[in-house]
Amino acid sequence: MRFIFENNVLDGNLRELTCAGTSVPLQPQVFDLLLYLVAERARVVSKSDLISRIWSDRIISDSALNSRINAARKALGDDGATQKLIKTIPRKGFRFVGEVREEAAAKPASTEAAPGSARGATNRPGIAVLAFDNMSGDPTQDYFGDGISEDILTALSKQRWFVVIARNSSFTYKGRAVHIKQIAEELGVRYIVEGSVRKVDNRVRITAQLNDATTGGHLWAERYDRELNDVFAVQDEITERIVAAIEPQIHAAENFRWTDADVRD
Repeated sequence: MRFIFENNVLDGNLRELTCAGTSVPLQPQVFDLLLYLVAERARVVSKSDLISRIWSDRIISDSALNSRINAARKALGDDGATQKLIKTIPRKGFRFVGEVREEAAAKPASTEAAPGSARGATNRPGIAVLAFDNMSGDPTQDYFGDGISEDILTALSKQRWFVVIARNSSFTYKGRAVHIKQIAEELGVRYIVEGSVRKVDNRVRITAQLNDATTGGHLWAERYDRELNDVFAVQDEITERIVAAIEPQIHAAENFRWTDADVRD
């Protein structure tokens, strides 16, 4: 199905948004959100509806949801102040309010890519989660750092708009001093998550950071100090906090990358 509104065409079959005939790059998750809002434009779509449909009921932060809404608005030339197409209904949710015409989507005549579509939705960024370093000096404590890393990897894998490298590949760098740019080149990723765990008596300190391998810079870093009364509870809490922080940072970095590329073009 194709949805036509203003100068835009949103094609659900081709998974493409065009404005005045020019392809508009959209991350897959943002495309899914926009398509859902347009298809359900006859009603107010609640936050829980979006989380169920786009994130498969996974717990996400308000900032992650808002960043997707803002990205969808930006792609349409809309914003949070004007809200000419995507309107926020206070304490209710969101609604697409533009005038829409529907038509059956035509099958593509050839497999040749349309001009300007090189940075389309299939260009998904990749991320690798390295095994967290054990800074305790006790090899028997490796299990805790490995558990944190595996939980982060599993949680990130539930995201559909970027590629997460499998544990068997990313853990091969455990205990090796390898520059993140080399790791990124060998694994074919843009982003790398690394960290460390230090345990003293019944306390644990966990550090984590997200690196942009293309620039070598840190996008985000945090430290967590916890009492280690319940290992699994601590792992679950820290994993949730780290993933909730990382995902919006990648989204923001990708938006900046696309914007910067558009300026250069």
